[in-house]
Amino acid sequence: MLTGCHVAFIGGDARQIEVIKKCSELDATILLIGFNRLESQYPGATKVNPSPEIFEEVDALILPVVGTQDDGIVESIFSDQIIILKDEWLEALPDHCVIYTGMSTPYLEQLASKYNLKLVQLLERDDVAIYNSIPTVEGALMMAIQNTDITLHGSHCVVLGLGRVGMTLARTLHAIGAKVFVGARKKEHLARIYEMSLTPFHLQEIKQYVQHCDILFNTIPSKVVPAEVIVHLPSHALIIDLASNPGGVDFRFAEKRGIKALLAPGLPGIVAPKTAGRILANVVTQLLIEERQARGENDGFKR
Repeated sequence: MLTGCHVAFIGGDARQIEVIKKCSELDATILLIGFNRLESQYPGATKVNPSPEIFEEVDALILPVVGTQDDGIVESIFSDQIIILKDEWLEALPDHCVIYTGMSTPYLEQLASKYNLKLVQLLERDDVAIYNSIPTVEGALMMAIQNTDITLHGSHCVVLGLGRVGMTLARTLHAIGAKVFVGARKKEHLARIYEMSLTPFHLQEIKQYVQHCDILFNTIPSKVVPAEVIVHLPSHALIIDLASNPGGVDFRFAEKRGIKALLAPGLPGIVAPKTAGRILANVVTQLLIEERQARGENDGFKR
């Protein structure tokens, strides 16, 4: 339970609602900043206007998945006003307060460091990334189906990278009958690809393996699909780049060649915001409970 835990939410999208609901179910005391357009009510949650005073008893500050922009602006689809995370708000936070965000920015990191506050980037955690790979892959398959005139079953699919998304994607494509070729650099990844009954290749061999490709999925956040690779793709090929912005594909050259290339970061929040929100909610509330236990507290956070 989170009885006695004061949690402040600043901005967010539909995923944040699931975290608010979970905190409410666990009896946390909740402050909502940037939610004036939110119609739903949750026990223990109060909409407030931000001022340094309201942060003085906050045990956890929860920001949107995208954190803040470089100028401190916080995304909030439930607010009709621009919200900027201010220096004096973090200065007012107790020393034990933990800041949770999906990803960080230099602006946020500098503020947290300035006031010696713990900053947790949820999307950097293996558990969150693995759970998120499920809606990511479902979204990628949806895009592939919508943008091709062939079935995925029997198609020639190339997956670049065997990270948390790449592994789930390769396994799913194989399960629905695609011919899957997976490119990686590490020897242990190539061995795992072979163990999964897929066709492994080193990324240095990519030009050879894309020549008959119907769909190329990239999960590597570096330029692994430059013009020298795209020139070897069939004209009918589709590229779906799942790496974080700006991706790993030369989109300009792909367009010049007439090859459709789609950049699709952040699919969990787009195709399955409720599921993505529940993933974050379960992880965040567990971390809050563990934080309390580490301080030897039972029914609430000590002041």
